Amino acid sequence: MAKPVARFVCRSCGAVTPKWAGRCETCGEWNSVEEEIARPGPAAKAPVGRSISFVGLAGSTEPPPRAQIGIAELDRVLGGGLVPASAVLVGGDPGIGKSTLLLQAAACLARSGRRVLYVTGEESIDQIRLRARRLGVADSSIELAAAINVRDIVASLEQAKDTTLVVIDSIQTMWMDTIESAPGTVTQVRAASFELIRLAKAGNFALVLVGHVTKDGALAGPRVLEHMVDAVLYFEGDRGHQFRILRAVKNRFGATDEIGVFEMTEAGLAEVPNPSALFLAERRGNIAGSAVFAGLEGSRPVLMEVQALLAPNPGGSPRRSVIGWDSGRLSMLLAVLETRAGVRLNQTDVYLNIAGGLRVTEPAADLAVAAAIASAAFETPTSPGMVYFGEVGLSGEVRQVAQAEARLKEAAKLGFDSAALPRRVAHGNRKLAAPDGLRLEEIGHIADLVARFAPESAKKNT
Repeated sequence: MAKPVARFVCRSCGAVTPKWAGRCETCGEWNSVEEEIARPGPAAKAPVGRSISFVGLAGSTEPPPRAQIGIAELDRVLGGGLVPASAVLVGGDPGIGKSTLLLQAAACLARSGRRVLYVTGEESIDQIRLRARRLGVADSSIELAAAINVRDIVASLEQAKDTTLVVIDSIQTMWMDTIESAPGTVTQVRAASFELIRLAKAGNFALVLVGHVTKDGALAGPRVLEHMVDAVLYFEGDRGHQFRILRAVKNRFGATDEIGVFEMTEAGLAEVPNPSALFLAERRGNIAGSAVFAGLEGSRPVLMEVQALLAPNPGGSPRRSVIGWDSGRLSMLLAVLETRAGVRLNQTDVYLNIAGGLRVTEPAADLAVAAAIASAAFETPTSPGMVYFGEVGLSGEVRQVAQAEARLKEAAKLGFDSAALPRRVAHGNRKLAAPDGLRLEEIGHIADLVARFAPESAKKNT
């Protein structure tokens, strides 16, 4: 028998090295190199391949059929429902609600008359049944199995006919007996995923893989796993908070950066059809340091509250703490406010929070963050009926952002009467169609925004 050979594989890029290193020389990632045992097989002559046929680019292709799950927020993120022969990877922190969401989705599909198979490698059948009773879906016709051997799972799925959905919870627990390494290693995850995805394409059923995440929030296992699947969904949120955000970061059959909003309740995850109203439900007016941002998550406009708190720190080392926004962008915006608008913050601690547990990544939040900080600095509340959006440049100018009309419509729908937005350029831009009853206040420079909050004495000094 051939002697097993130890080798080291990078879980990020898949590069193979003969010895361990703290940093992968191929992709530059730290702490991504893992040991695995490979048993070399006998050398065999490579068979001659057969020729493949090529077709022209022109032609008509019908849009893929979809199986609507029945959970509107999940269907939105997927682009309209599950596509047959597709593979979806769902990742998230432990205990965030991945298994709960997929069990509810499987139950909705099963109740509509479709065949759904649920394979668990982490829990027993009794644990799944207890969760189903708690969620009120124990009467659905989901077919359960507890297994980790990929050979057995593949053989069972090949015999299952007319299957719409197969859930694998989780891919890190799957094991192939032909590979000499433990479940969860780079080789096991890559090989198991390949076999299951290949079977899904051949069997024309939708495959959902549950994936673990690392301490940095990235999906555990080889990076090639994200390239193999058709859609990658991240389940975000704080376990101490009731809101959960399902975000699509890759989708071959729909829009990326689309989000679905859920609320964790005693009976499972409940849909939030109007997240803007929920994020603003506990907002208190006439409080300095608060501003409403008209954001955009995928194709959905969402209003959220930006909160800023300033505290004096004469020690010379002010603190900047951020939740839900980029800390580097906050540092840049503070520098612009101090240099271009005269807001002195060099002896002040700055705390910034996006209320509701949502993480904002678009630069359009610059104007709302600046308004919240200026409001807190001069202890002047923002107008309770105003929303803010716009990107701030290093010279202090306020730049245009995309989908302004969608943001304004969302603000008008929730009863806001005014909006602070970038100044429209005269050449070539069509007139912005503002909803009836919504007053627009154009801001061209960050100093114009600060002047709305600064008292007369501060304006004269600056």
